[in-house]
Amino acid sequence: MDGIVSDVAVGVKRSSDELLSGSLYNSPNSVTANGNDSKKLRVDDRMDSPPSRVLHIRKLPSEVSETEVIALGLPFGKVTNILMLKGKNQAFLELGTEEAAVTMVNYYTAVTPHVRNVPVFIQYSNHKELKTDNALNQRAQAVLQAVSAVQSGGTPTSGSTASESALTPAPSPVLRIIIDNMFYPVTLDVLQQIFSKFGTVMKIITFTKNNQFQALLQFSDPVNAQQAKLSLDGQNIYNACCTLRIDFSKLINLNVKYNNDKSRDYTRPELPAGDGQPAIDPSVAAALSKDSSSLLGTPSGMVASYSSGGGFPSSLGFGQGGGALSPLSAAAAAAAAAGRVALSGHSGTSGVLLVSNLNEEMVTPQSLFTLFGVYGDAQRVKILYNKKDSALIQMADGNQAKLAMSHLNGQKMYGKIIRVTLSKHQTVQLPREGLDDQGLTKDFTNSPLHRFKKPGSKNFQNIFPPSATLHLSNIPQDVTEEDLRLLFSNSGGTVKAFKFFQDHKMALLQMSTVEEAIQALIDLHNYNMGENHYLRVSFSKSTI
Repeated sequence: MDGIVSDVAVGVKRSSDELLSGSLYNSPNSVTANGNDSKKLRVDDRMDSPPSRVLHIRKLPSEVSETEVIALGLPFGKVTNILMLKGKNQAFLELGTEEAAVTMVNYYTAVTPHVRNVPVFIQYSNHKELKTDNALNQRAQAVLQAVSAVQSGGTPTSGSTASESALTPAPSPVLRIIIDNMFYPVTLDVLQQIFSKFGTVMKIITFTKNNQFQALLQFSDPVNAQQAKLSLDGQNIYNACCTLRIDFSKLINLNVKYNNDKSRDYTRPELPAGDGQPAIDPSVAAALSKDSSSLLGTPSGMVASYSSGGGFPSSLGFGQGGGALSPLSAAAAAAAAAGRVALSGHSGTSGVLLVSNLNEEMVTPQSLFTLFGVYGDAQRVKILYNKKDSALIQMADGNQAKLAMSHLNGQKMYGKIIRVTLSKHQTVQLPREGLDDQGLTKDFTNSPLHRFKKPGSKNFQNIFPPSATLHLSNIPQDVTEEDLRLLFSNSGGTVKAFKFFQDHKMALLQMSTVEEAIQALIDLHNYNMGENHYLRVSFSKSTI
């Protein structure tokens, strides 16, 4: 923590708005506020202080209330005392146990706490308990009384003031979440990523009601649900859209039957996927069974290195109240990026890409359509007549173009590293009628192979960067592992690993390199397996 003061002079002149500031330490192990302001004692609160249930909070905004300071500690356990040093923009907070204080310090070391959008600093005090004179801090005691009532499930006494209204008891650990202004799809993984900052997310069920995407999300503790509601209600998941509206549910427990893209019980990774639903990847299930927060990546204050978002920052890098959210980490970034291809017409940029350094001996409009079609609906492809190592590809909109560019620029296709940039062209022109351009231009507008034509398609949730592992679906029942290994080996690569899903309609197949997987996807997506089964191939986030 920067700017740590090695010692703090605590005793200061008292004024009407500094009821708690006259304080002295009358023993090495306790902090006492006793009204004697003639003496000053210097307090040594260095970072190497041993753990203590008394925490020293610094750099608070001058208008901060006791309620806001107490709210910092609420998610971690019972808050038993508080001493505000308003003239110094500091406070001491005493928690019920040392363990709770350790958890709080560890959390806020990784995730900088903010109060009224101002970062504050928290460290152990070298005092083991906080003794305050009730006559001097009636307001703080009233707030604490209200908090104690909340934590024990009672109601605040008449001595509490309006400022404690935020601390009314959490009626349920289950939140009902409605997404307003939903320009981009929001996935179950994105919700888990955002809400797990406030505690252990145990279960999520998503559904559509009255044409609105909604979710029920269950925390392990009602206090975590309360903290999440206070911090997230009204926030946008993405810039200027996907607004969270959060209330407590009347339910106190969710019954989840299936683990798939619509519902998830993080405490029971062995649940089936249900009919026709893609199961969660086995590796994800294994991770979740160990720790429901194990998929979290970049802590707050660090820039997520994952660049799949095509330059769209998350709007949830905010810091307010009792919790700051990180940028979406790599675990959910791909799913979040998927949302950015959702609607046509929501981007000011051209939907045309210029792809260069192509292998002109091998490349065809069809191969470019198949590869770029992983990230959006490619409408038209033109290989340039006078420069056959370059092509123009028109996507359905600018967001799809950016998404394809962010994933495919720098990848190897037919042995050459391709370059993908946004073109200044607004459309790809078709050749004049009767003119033979040697098949270099192709119009795919009405192709049945577009992955994203259907609004709300599950394909939006399964967009990942090129990887050596491929996800196969629509596999006929009589096709064996050997059949698929042979088919993919014939595309010119080596199959390193293979795993069927439970129902044998889907599988994961790992090639030895990303380049081989790209080649296999180009060759075998929509491959006719017989009996009207056309193989679907996409990149997977898993390894086998």
